[in-house]
Amino acid sequence: MPESVSRAAALPLAAAALAHIGPAATWLPVVRRRLSPRLAGAGHPCHVALTFDDGPDPVSTPRFLDTLDGLGVRATFFVLGDAVVRHPGVVRETARRGHEVAVHGWSHGRPWLPTPVRDVRALRRAVEAVQDVTGVTPRWYRPPYGILTSGRWAAARAAGLRPVLWTAWGRDWTASATPASVRATVEADLGGGGTVLLHDTDRTAAPGCWHATLGALPDLVADWRAAGWTVGPLADHGTAAEVHATAPRVLGRSGAVPRRPLEHGRSRHG
Repeated sequence: MPESVSRAAALPLAAAALAHIGPAATWLPVVRRRLSPRLAGAGHPCHVALTFDDGPDPVSTPRFLDTLDGLGVRATFFVLGDAVVRHPGVVRETARRGHEVAVHGWSHGRPWLPTPVRDVRALRRAVEAVQDVTGVTPRWYRPPYGILTSGRWAAARAAGLRPVLWTAWGRDWTASATPASVRATVEADLGGGGTVLLHDTDRTAAPGCWHATLGALPDLVADWRAAGWTVGPLADHGTAAEVHATAPRVLGRSGAVPRRPLEHGRSRHG
């Protein structure tokens, strides 16, 4: 086959691959900060949205619910559909305690190959699982690893979900995570109006790493309140355009409030 013909045949495949994976560039903080602050989870400058991914987990999630009760905080839990059907009681209890249940997908796979029909079916299945258990239609969608392909964008639209990623995270999925490291990593990038990504399970992470997250929560919430921020779920976060006209304060690693603009978190997991 002539080289010109083989190159011509490869062009449509390359174009299709780019169309599929191109939107996943929003995984990069600088991209979503500049092109879509709402996707980054930017909300009211006096509020912090607290979110957890990868549950439900019958061992760890109830511990988080108890700790959040003690702190007087509600949060948004991004759940996986295949875990919802296995542990419906945990999801039901999460909703009963006033937390928001959102969709993280059906399973925690990486979407490197285009599967638009499967994406739509899987996300609808996850939405239906949450609806069946809680009686509430979920509003938010955060894809595993924060990877929003064109297929996942389309699936979210078809399911009536709004994608949202995060502005700060705790790197709490690692074996070396400690309460102190989780706190410092979150606060290095968090400003008022930010969305925090943490995990209430070690399902896709180092065994037992959720203990570090759980241990960090009291200090994190205390720091945020000391900075004058309220803490709650995405439902209370607000996404008005005027948010970015207000210079938010950002917590540094010491808990002080340095004079620098809101920097959205370095992204990996979710």
